[in-house]
Amino acid sequence: MTKMNRGIITALSAIGLAQGLKIITHKKLTGKWDLKQALTTGGMPSSHSAGVAALASYVAANKGTRHTETALAVVFGAIVMYDAQGIRRHTGEIAQLVNDLEDNIATLSGNFPSFEYVEREEELNELLGHQPVEVAAGAILGTAFGILCAKLED
Repeated sequence: MTKMNRGIITALSAIGLAQGLKIITHKKLTGKWDLKQALTTGGMPSSHSAGVAALASYVAANKGTRHTETALAVVFGAIVMYDAQGIRRHTGEIAQLVNDLEDNIATLSGNFPSFEYVEREEELNELLGHQPVEVAAGAILGTAFGILCAKLED
């Protein structure tokens, strides 16, 4: 482990921490423990944001804010966070609409015996992206974790 890049360890650990926290936030929202939340996409906090923010803050704490590696990590992180709360969230919303449409078609097909409709066995995954608050929470968690890891290394 000592030979592995500490930036990678920090980022992956932040992702793991965020995924673990999804179990707790799910419990708070629903009142039920669900360990599967640690393996899901979407949810609070964003592990995407936590990972890239941890990497960027770790690099910044070690190299300084004016270093090229910091710039790369920050730009990469901004793109990932934008994607997590933008494109991926909208894809999940579209999946929800498609699932609802399929349910409506299945209901209608029961009223028309001549209409042949074969229902899919599985619905599309609707929880793909993040709400902006989930991205922000992941970014705050990751930034704090990255700085903490850099300080503990010193």
